[in-house]
Amino acid sequence: MNDHARLVHDYETGIGVPTSAITPVPDPGGNLAATLPVWSLAAGSIAALTAASNRVRDAHGLAPMAHRIDPVRIAAAFSSDRLVRANGRQPAMFADLSGFFPTFDGWVRTHANYPHHRTRLLAALGLAENAPIDLAVAQLAMSRATDVEETAAAYGAIAVRVRTEEEWAGTPEAEAAAYGPLVAIEARHDRASSIARSDATPFQPLRGIRVLDMTRVVAGPVATRTLALLGAEVLRVDPPFLPEIPWQYVDTCQGKLSTRLDLRDPAFYDLLVSADVLVTGYRPGCLERAGLTPAQRPGLIHGRVSAWGEGGPWGGRRGFDSIVQAATGISITEGAPSVPGTLPAQALDHASGYLLAAGIIDALAARTYDGVGRDVRVSLARTASWLLTAPGRTLNHPPATPPNPDTVVRHGSFTTAAPALVEYPDYAWPAPDYGRNYPSWPVRTR
Repeated sequence: MNDHARLVHDYETGIGVPTSAITPVPDPGGNLAATLPVWSLAAGSIAALTAASNRVRDAHGLAPMAHRIDPVRIAAAFSSDRLVRANGRQPAMFADLSGFFPTFDGWVRTHANYPHHRTRLLAALGLAENAPIDLAVAQLAMSRATDVEETAAAYGAIAVRVRTEEEWAGTPEAEAAAYGPLVAIEARHDRASSIARSDATPFQPLRGIRVLDMTRVVAGPVATRTLALLGAEVLRVDPPFLPEIPWQYVDTCQGKLSTRLDLRDPAFYDLLVSADVLVTGYRPGCLERAGLTPAQRPGLIHGRVSAWGEGGPWGGRRGFDSIVQAATGISITEGAPSVPGTLPAQALDHASGYLLAAGIIDALAARTYDGVGRDVRVSLARTASWLLTAPGRTLNHPPATPPNPDTVVRHGSFTTAAPALVEYPDYAWPAPDYGRNYPSWPVRTR
């Protein structure tokens, strides 16, 4: 069995390279200091990415790049929300109804940064859309945490009960989240009739690859931003009327194009059938309900990121990094039952994004040999389960130090973290205005 065949076999039997690449190591700078081995997760996800990028270089007959794991750059990239400045000011990271709130019997963590999630959360609490925050806080304080969690899920809102590790570990949700490798790659039955000639270069090993990006928030956009950094043509597609958080978009859409298009528009099908990679953050079944399947583009690599995994009791629920931290016991581990805490960065999001990018790159490398389409999956909860079970906890650690303010890039009035890969000083271009590009691929000159 050659190296590439062995790689694909290992992924598909659950012992993929990204899992084994992550080993506990000391935090060299303290920027990601935590009880749990956050630095190991961060460095390991970048190591997995660089190893995958060299495998795709090898698939195209290129020499490997001697990537260097730079703790300062990695910590800054994982903590980009602490470095972001718009017109010299740091934007608010969380809305008034996003955070920890005490309940009658414990705590809940909510996420309502998007207006539609805020409206649903208020409805789940039996309140009007324009209800004041004080009334919502009082309603939460009089409710049981489990009732808030279940009612929120029924309304499509986002709130979870803050659990200890022990409370989470014994649940069917936890068992489903911990199942399988960190990055799952599965071959489908469709096969491309031919693979276009690669334009890969050592610095841009994904040059000529077309990526359709249908993700939002952090994990998915970090994955596709990374693919763009390595030379892929990435077109981000957002629904026509769904709002986006401006600073978050500008941070994660660097090096990409941006358009707004409904899934059911015929133009989307045209994009899909000419793409090499599709990356989605939708819950299971969404594409199929729109009449779309990855197999409509034989040989397509379909990357998927979810909060809780695609199986188990919570497979269809919404979630974000902060929500997964709260439900899985991370918040209490990093704080206390009386006052929950957080990781020093949105590490579940960022690590899952880099791991997804690594898996997609390896699937592309394998496709150069067999033409087979593959599904690549990660979930924030699976990443959390790795973090919770990994050795190397530091119980009496100092507070995390701020990321180095010199590890930034500046695009006009916007400042954010430089790429995690130290060999790349910046992204190819700043994020375009939201939705400004046509729903088509750039015209190729060769």
